[in-house]
Amino acid sequence: MLATGTCLLVTAGSVAGCAGEATGAPGARALAIGAENQYADVISQVGGRYVAVSAVMSNPDVDPHAFEASARLASEVSQAQLVVQNGLGYDSFMSKLEAAASPPGQRVVVVADLVHPHPGTFNPHLWYSPGTMPLVAAAVARQLARLQPSHTSYFEARARAFDKSLAPWRKALAAFAKAYPATPVAVTEPVADFMLAAAGARVLTPPSLQTAVMDGTDPSPQDVAAQDALLVHHRVKALLYNVQVTDPVTAAFLAVARRAGVPVVGVYETMPAPGYDYQSWMMAEVRALSRAVAHGRSTVSF
Repeated sequence: MLATGTCLLVTAGSVAGCAGEATGAPGARALAIGAENQYADVISQVGGRYVAVSAVMSNPDVDPHAFEASARLASEVSQAQLVVQNGLGYDSFMSKLEAAASPPGQRVVVVADLVHPHPGTFNPHLWYSPGTMPLVAAAVARQLARLQPSHTSYFEARARAFDKSLAPWRKALAAFAKAYPATPVAVTEPVADFMLAAAGARVLTPPSLQTAVMDGTDPSPQDVAAQDALLVHHRVKALLYNVQVTDPVTAAFLAVARRAGVPVVGVYETMPAPGYDYQSWMMAEVRALSRAVAHGRSTVSF
């Protein structure tokens, strides 16, 4: 627990504030951390004025896979009353920090435990699935209600409002699937694969290549040749690539796509800032995909 008047340390781009005297006291705010800023955003939307939130990973110019925990982060985690993290090994450093030092009663929401992905899934980017964040919002509301029982109805109402606010995104995905059924696309990593599936698109890039790029290993020559062929022979309508991870392999795919006239669409692992919340971020991704498929327009970044 933090002493009266102590502020939660914050990372760049996060939202935070000072805690009140004690959880549940008039004007008190629960201290919360989202391992990724999209989860911090959901905590903030559900918790409103009764939560102070920080995000660990929030810089869209940084590769999340290269993130390293610091003493400062360990201090933040040791004081947080609620933590939301992705799981599936994506942010395993959080579990180590929580095990090292955490306040009594600290509540941890692991998103993978909410969505129960298929055993052996190679894609940890759970937030791109339309079904994920409503589960996260509901779990956050439950945990905040346990920390601040007097505000239970407030948290529950905001979680329901959050769910309803995703309706335009769901509608946009359905509209894309209807307008461009089974659209073939290529990707460099499985970052947006869950969203692409919801939009009815078909990812033709070999899963083994996606995994290799995601893990920072060299894809096989056969996979590289297969990916190049998708682009050179226009077997796909767009190439989606991870803006936050640039290396010679992905740069080569981008160059092939551009020479072939295949539009490229940048996607993100953490919410781009400033000016975005989770809802507007997801809508921006769908619009960029639609522009690429319908008009051949590239969207490199947001």
